[in-house]
Formats: sequence, structure tokens, C-alpha cells
Amino acid sequence: MASVKKRKPGHYHHGGLREALVAAGRSLLEQRGRHGFTLRECARRARVSHAAPAHHFHTVSDLLTEIAARGFDELSAAMDATAAAATDRSDPAQRLIALGRGYVRFALANKAVFQLMFDGDVEPEKNERLASAGKAAYLRLIGGIDGLTSGRSPAAKQALADLAWSSVHGYAILLLGGQLDHDDPADPAFDRRLKSLLEGVIAAGSR
Repeated sequence: MASVKKRKPGHYHHGGLREALVAAGRSLLEQRGRHGFTLRECARRARVSHAAPAHHFHTVSDLLTEIAARGFDELSAAMDATAAAATDRSDPAQRLIALGRGYVRFALANKAVFQLMFDGDVEPEKNERLASAGKAAYLRLIGGIDGLTSGRSPAAKQALADLAWSSVHGYAILLLGGQLDHDDPADPAFDRRLKSLLEGVIAAGSR
């Protein structure tokens, strides 16, 4: 019987390298932020050689861009889930509030990834995958205001969409920066405050 050649630890050999590197990169990002984020360290955590990442990611930016794109995918899923769980899904106002809740809760649960998603160093215009994922998340909010802007001009719809996005995103950033109280989604005050914010957006759309 032919002997089986053993591979050295860390040798690039598994078909799940891409997923392993993304998982390692995300873990590293959550633990250290951008400081100390290197492909070499991601490779070490994925238990492959330091040269292995080049099979899928040529630069640190390539790996961070993929992590950011997946973050947008998860953000879309989070908003879909809260919208589906809304008390009255047929009510456009309740749907928008639910979408906003999903947006902010995702940000709080994934601080490092959320911040990366909107980092100026990660450029959607240079990566189709990232641009597509980001647009899909944005379209959730656009869809959330459709029922509130019946008969309004495209410009008015766009203005309300921008207001809704700016409101939930700004609220999330303030919470992440520790500038606001009630940053625990389990606290009833969290939902009341966010709901009041989005009710202001809804009121603006009805004028």
C-alpha cells in the first residue's frame, strides 16, 4: 500500500480556505479592530501558511471588503427578520419602524463589522460585490417608505429615504459611541426612543 504523505501543519490544503479566512478575519476585526489586522495573522488563525490567503485575497483590503459585503448581507437579513415579525406588516409605518429596529440592532450586535461597512477605506465603487450588497440593504429602507409616499414625486421619495437612513444610521452611530442612554435592545426604553425617532420621519413624509 502506498504511504500517505502527511501535510505539515499550516499547509494550504483545505477547500474551505476562503470561508476560514473570512471567519478568522472577522474574529480578528472584532477583537482588535483595524489595528494589527494582517493577512499573516488571519492565516495563522485559519491554521494555514502565510502565503495561502493569496489564493483568494491578494491584499488586506480584499479580505476586509469581503467581510464588509457579508456584513451588508447580514444587515439586509436582520431588517427582513424584524419586518417579518412586525405586529402589523401591512401597515407601512409599522414596517418602517421594524426595519429601523433591525438596522440599529444589527449595528449594536456587530460593532466592528458595522463600522467597517461604512469605512472610507472600503470603497463600494471599486468592488461590485460590495456595491451590490450595500445597495440591497439600502433598498430595504426604500421599500419601507413606499407605502408612505404614495403620489409623491421621486424627489420627495428620495428625500424621505435619505431622512430615514440618516436617522437610523446616525442613531446607531451615537449608540455605538456611547453618546446615548438605553443602548440595550432588551430595554423597553430602547424601542420607545427608536420608535419616536422614526415616527418623526413618518410625520415628515406625511406633510
